[in-house]
Amino acid sequence: MDRGTERETPPSRGTDTAGPGDPADAGRVPLAVVVVDREGLVSHWSSGARRLFGVPREEAVGEPAVDLLPVSGVLPEVDDDLPYDDFAALDGLGPGLGSSLDHGLSYPAAGRARLSVPRREDRPPVDPGDRVDVLWWAYPLVGPGRERLLVLAADAAALHERDGGGGDGRGDGTDGAEGPGGAGDPFAVERIAPGFALHTDFPGAEDLAARLPEILPSMSVGESARIVSQVLELGYPVLEFSQNARVPVTPDWGVSRRVERRARRERAARAAAEGLPIPDDLADEAEDLEHAAVRERLEFLNEVSGRIGTSLDLARTIVEVSKAVVPRFTDVAGTYLREQVVAGEGFAEGVPDTTTLWHRVALEHTDEPGRWDDVVPVGEAMPFPAHTPFFQCMTTGEPVLVPRISEQLGHAIASQFDKRDIRPLITGRSMLVVPLKARNVVLGFMILLRHPERAEFNDMDKVTGAELAARAGLVLDNARMYTYQESVAETLQDSMLPHIPPHRTGCDIATRYLPGTLLGRVGGDWFDSVKLPGARTALVVGDVMGHGLNSAAMMGQLRTAVQTMAALDLPPAQLLRNLDDLAQRLGDGYLATCLYAVYDPIAGVLHLANAGHIPPVLVRAEDGRSELLELPTGAPIGVGGVPFETVRVPVEPGDRLVMCTDGLVEMRGEDIGVGLATLCASAAHPAASMDDACDTIIRALNTRGGRKDDVALLMARLNGIAPQDVAEWRFPPEPAQVGRARAVVREQLHDWGLPRLADPAELMVSELVTNAVRHTRARPVEVRLVRGDTLLCEVDDDDHELPVLRNAGPEAAAGRGLRVVSALAREWGTSRTGAGKTVWFELTLPRR
Repeated sequence: MDRGTERETPPSRGTDTAGPGDPADAGRVPLAVVVVDREGLVSHWSSGARRLFGVPREEAVGEPAVDLLPVSGVLPEVDDDLPYDDFAALDGLGPGLGSSLDHGLSYPAAGRARLSVPRREDRPPVDPGDRVDVLWWAYPLVGPGRERLLVLAADAAALHERDGGGGDGRGDGTDGAEGPGGAGDPFAVERIAPGFALHTDFPGAEDLAARLPEILPSMSVGESARIVSQVLELGYPVLEFSQNARVPVTPDWGVSRRVERRARRERAARAAAEGLPIPDDLADEAEDLEHAAVRERLEFLNEVSGRIGTSLDLARTIVEVSKAVVPRFTDVAGTYLREQVVAGEGFAEGVPDTTTLWHRVALEHTDEPGRWDDVVPVGEAMPFPAHTPFFQCMTTGEPVLVPRISEQLGHAIASQFDKRDIRPLITGRSMLVVPLKARNVVLGFMILLRHPERAEFNDMDKVTGAELAARAGLVLDNARMYTYQESVAETLQDSMLPHIPPHRTGCDIATRYLPGTLLGRVGGDWFDSVKLPGARTALVVGDVMGHGLNSAAMMGQLRTAVQTMAALDLPPAQLLRNLDDLAQRLGDGYLATCLYAVYDPIAGVLHLANAGHIPPVLVRAEDGRSELLELPTGAPIGVGGVPFETVRVPVEPGDRLVMCTDGLVEMRGEDIGVGLATLCASAAHPAASMDDACDTIIRALNTRGGRKDDVALLMARLNGIAPQDVAEWRFPPEPAQVGRARAVVREQLHDWGLPRLADPAELMVSELVTNAVRHTRARPVEVRLVRGDTLLCEVDDDDHELPVLRNAGPEAAAGRGLRVVSALAREWGTSRTGAGKTVWFELTLPRR
């Protein structure tokens, strides 16, 4: 199908049924609407036809159309005595193509004629000078009904007047035009498209809307419904539609002069039946027909190959395959695929069985809208029993041809559909089931059905369908494998990106990750957040050079290393130094940028170090001002031999820290300073929540177009912890201090209004302080309580050996303390510090 263009046109173009004096009809001309049945008789004659041709409806309906209409080349016969003068037909049909309404028309026809009011024996004579210049359009109606031709006509003289032309207004060709429809004609038929108006008096408008695919056979039901809703419902012509429609693929269609050729074949058949030699001209004729039919099918297959597989999107490919065969090869096409193919999953090779689920993924047809949708909805999954032709097709991998679906077979097929009777839809139709397979694996199958009035599927159609299915199967398999690989890549990417809680002690966090192009869905950008001793939080953003699985794997290794070293409570500069050494040991190709920050909500300070990364943005809560933090850039991770430096930045409660990768601010052909300035401006924009603030930044920077790199964005609101929510004590490393520690903790919890937590907290503090006093060397034991989203308790000493949770036997004198903490605490843990170690636990605050 060669599809032309669709474009909206202003109301001043087209046609309408308003009268000439109506001020609302500027630019519109009344249409004459005529419908001709298969016998060539007029079955509908509109009031516009009465005004244009001067014949009342009651006198026109039932009369031969050739006696009333100036339509040449599309009616069964043309009366040479008709009173048509200076006729010029521009139907483009070619000789002999329109000689029989019974065989339909390949293309819509159009033309122009000048005529007098028809002279018939039962009508009085008319003034010969009273002539009308008529533009007409004829559309074939190919379908089961009696109607075979739709004719629209308009007064060309009226068009000329509205177009501002001169002349006598009668369209007699004396105003300088080269002739009707010729070069220089200001209203040649090629540039005028008729349209229906809301108030047309054509009573079959709704039926016409439902059957528009029969008028324009290359149009789908959904497309026709959209066009009709625009043209018929809006009240004025808003759509100009043009296309080159290809004829359906059947053995005889598409061959010129098919009626004469059919007669010659009948003569050859009679000669063969009588034992007479077949004349050479008839033998050559049969050979020409066969070559033409084969050529038509090859053109069809070539056309289908060009229309399918335009993308690797599985859903789009499924729709393309279904639409490619309707209506040219079939009237109904249902596509079924394996469940695993639809899900984008892999599956074991082998022959399907009766338990295999098949998903109906597409259904394209030329019937009236809604007829199939409720009975066989898209998305339904079902198995097929062994006695059906569908099971035979998918197990043998070969097409199955059913010339006509009998009532018995129709009943057997309908039995698979619970509470839905599909027999009226399929009985009497010709059916061809073709497998969709690739690399000897059956991915699915297509059920093709033709209307009972259409030629049955034959062996040549079976070969064509098999070739069609083979090409479609390969395209679907490519899309399936791409979908599967994309799913694997997304799963890998999701597994490597952390799921950071939105709340940490003293700060709130929001993140965003955007993959790059479809060919680089897996990248090396990452972000992370690590809980540190002292209610601190580590924030990190990094970017591994390159894309693909190698970059993602490298990113996973570096992220794991950062988490491990962050748990050791290393200063930011030292952590980057160790990460750089690790990258060099892993290989020469390990290069990455990294920004590492530690937020202390109690001290109200940020410690940051940079390894070749873009600087972060700090938004001040006091005045809303945003700034790029000036940090020593450092070299990327993996370069080696370059020192890193930690920078201390004081912050206030409510300040926001924005860290991102360069994919958000860099764009080819643009200075990175533009992106950084946009980042600062968008980060300072007020937002109702952290998520809204992230979305504001993404919208500001991601809508510029041209982004191909992936993006990692981390935003932290630095809420801080008020001094009154923190309590600290130091105890000499003496056993007698354990009781004092219990007392001060109990007293502090009562002061905070948390008496319900006093007993468990006192017990756990007693165990941890006892262990610290036992293992510390010289430094005092430090105890800290922090009231935030939870109650955090930390006990520090100068011993670097971390305690281990273990089972204590009945006779053991120690080893039960951490088991008590593990049983009572909401969460607990241990970590090394520069001076020793910290053991901590958290308790859930009671609801107020």
